[in-house]
Amino acid sequence: MEFLYEYGLFLAKTVTFLVAFAILTALIVGASAKPKNGKGELTIEDLSEQLNNQKRELLNVALDKDAFKAFEKSEKKKSKDKSTEPKKKVFVLNFKGGIDAKEVESLRNEVTAIIQIAESNDKVVVKLESGGGVVHGYGLAASQLARLKQAGLELTVTVDKIAASGGYMMACVSDKFVCAPFAMIGSIGVIAQLPNFNKLLKKNNVEFEQVTAGEFKRTLTMFGENTDTGREKFKQELEQIHALFREHVQSARPKLNVEKVATGETWFGTDALKMGLVDAIQTSDDLLLSLNEEFELYMVTYQNKKGLSDKLGIGASTVLDKITEKILSKSKELYH
Repeated sequence: MEFLYEYGLFLAKTVTFLVAFAILTALIVGASAKPKNGKGELTIEDLSEQLNNQKRELLNVALDKDAFKAFEKSEKKKSKDKSTEPKKKVFVLNFKGGIDAKEVESLRNEVTAIIQIAESNDKVVVKLESGGGVVHGYGLAASQLARLKQAGLELTVTVDKIAASGGYMMACVSDKFVCAPFAMIGSIGVIAQLPNFNKLLKKNNVEFEQVTAGEFKRTLTMFGENTDTGREKFKQELEQIHALFREHVQSARPKLNVEKVATGETWFGTDALKMGLVDAIQTSDDLLLSLNEEFELYMVTYQNKKGLSDKLGIGASTVLDKITEKILSKSKELYH
């Protein structure tokens, strides 16, 4: 048992040293190798080539040699016929938005890139997933999608999982809005909430001072004593945002009975179609497959470059996880 104790103590010291070394290294690199602000990378993937290769590989296994040769001959003929026609393109974007809508920074670069090279007969498809978030962030994201329409490009938004609140604010500006049968759609409403610690501070004899200029510079506060006047003003501000949200949706979808759906509720895809919130039921996979028959599909992605400190942080975390896992497994071997 004394050996096991000494061995466990040695392992603990080793882990402590490795953790300290990893943290120190990350701090040094972080201070000396900061990523350049505003620098990112635009990548373009040929989705049509990927889909066509998948189809070819499967048919190569499923068909006999003669049938597969006939298929390849047919595809070559189609390719030759298309080579004389103007190439029509569909640019595909992915937007998976969080509460802070920080993804809009990549979206605006993707939209700008497409507008610069797209032709009038090209289209844009946005694969969208978001449960909403901050008003100003999603308002800007919706404006970025509107830029595509203003440039004369047909915009389709497809949702497989959720487009609620700010997500719906974005999706509704499209020329065509399709979603999967069980996608969650709607939530045309506004919510704001915050805790108040004033009673806790009073209980512990802690005073809180807040100085403002302007009657409604601060309506509700986390630490001060809230008033009915402040609550009423805060509610008015939420109602104003809700009114703007309703106007935005009505402008984008004139035939929609906005007052009926602007209750903050969400609907699954099939019911959303009945309500007029979407235009069709279809998964993004089927949509892209159908477009691939006539268009060349390209996935456009803009990503900010990661600094060395970020990469090192990920690497150090992975190493520590592996070390911890090994120590735990070794401990089980020793003590069980």
